[in-house]
Amino acid sequence: MVETEVDLTLVERLRSGDAAALEPLMERYASRIYRLAYGITRNEADAEEVVQDVFLTIFRKIHTFEGRAALGSWIYRVTTNAALIKRRGQRTEREVSLDSRLPAFLPDGHRAGDSALGGADWSQTPEADLLSRETRAILDRAIDALPAQYRAVLVLRDVEGLSNEEVAEAVGDSVAAVKSRVHRARLVLREELTRHLGPRQRGAT
Repeated sequence: MVETEVDLTLVERLRSGDAAALEPLMERYASRIYRLAYGITRNEADAEEVVQDVFLTIFRKIHTFEGRAALGSWIYRVTTNAALIKRRGQRTEREVSLDSRLPAFLPDGHRAGDSALGGADWSQTPEADLLSRETRAILDRAIDALPAQYRAVLVLRDVEGLSNEEVAEAVGDSVAAVKSRVHRARLVLREELTRHLGPRQRGAT
């Protein structure tokens, strides 16, 4: 993530108390902040509130931005913290243990449970099927049930396209922890798709 001269100029304007600098900053970052906030909260109204909270925080605390990381990384961190706080204030019954949704394996290395699922290759499913309303609903439910910290790194890594190092900076964790969370979150999503699309493929053969 490369910090631009525009970002630096906006930072200096905000530090001098120029509230008008918030408008161009919002134009640059509002959509990214919303995507991350929604990815964590999974609620449009909450995500919109987070966007407002983030820009208010930026204006009030711009003096705490030391410039050691890119402005965008700092904004992602502010957003992640705000969204996680918002999420903790909501009902979280939808979240379930990640381990219960990962594939299980026997001591001999074979997958436990329905052996047909292990051989399901949903990557070969026609694109129209993968993008179908039903499949997107499966993914949405799977993402909804992820713990918020896992949703955060998944959105930053796979939606925003940040590197593992940038994600670690944004969430205030180690690169190793980020890699582990992203890997486990992807496994859960793949498992959910396999469970739903695998039997469909088996029935079609």
